[in-house]
Amino acid sequence: MHRKKIIELLENYQPTDSNELAMRNETLDFVKKNEDCFKRELLVGHVTGSAWIVDAERKNVLMMHHRKLNQWFQPGGHCDGESDVLSIALKEANEETGLQNFKIVSEEIFDVDVHLIPERKGIPAHYHYDIRFLLEADKRETLVVTEESNDLAWVSLEKIAEYNNSESILRMARKIS
Repeated sequence: MHRKKIIELLENYQPTDSNELAMRNETLDFVKKNEDCFKRELLVGHVTGSAWIVDAERKNVLMMHHRKLNQWFQPGGHCDGESDVLSIALKEANEETGLQNFKIVSEEIFDVDVHLIPERKGIPAHYHYDIRFLLEADKRETLVVTEESNDLAWVSLEKIAEYNNSESILRMARKIS
C-alpha cells in the first residue's frame, strides 16, 4: 500500500492550533507505523477521507445528518484500501449528497481530526484518522438524501454550532470565516 503521498501531505500541512497539531502528528505516526492504515479491517483505527463543502461565497457549508450516528457531519468515509484520500473525499461527497460538480479548492489538506468511533454491531471502538479537503459546490444543484443520511442541508457558517458544536466542526468553520 502506497503511503508516500499521504505522509508528504501530512508533513507539509500546517495545523491552525496546538490541538490540531497533536492530531496531525498522531495521524502521521499512525500512517508511518501501519502499512494497512487505509483498510477498515485494521480494527484499532484507519484513515478516512472527508469533504468540507462550501458555496462559492464561502458563507454556507453542506452538512449531512448521519443516520447511524444521529448527528450532523460533513460527508466522508472509509478508504477501503485506497491511498488517494482526496479521491475518497470526492467519492464520498458525491455518494452522500448526490452533487456531481465539485471544485477542488486545494489538493492540500484542509483539516486533520482524530476521533473515536464507538463500538457498534460487534465492531470494536476504533479511531478514524480523518483527512479533510476543501471543496466548493453550487447551492442550486439538486441534493439527494441517501440511505446513509436522514437529511442534507446548506448551513450558514454563523449557525453551524446549532447543528454540531464539536470543536472539530467549529475549527473547520473558523478556517472559512
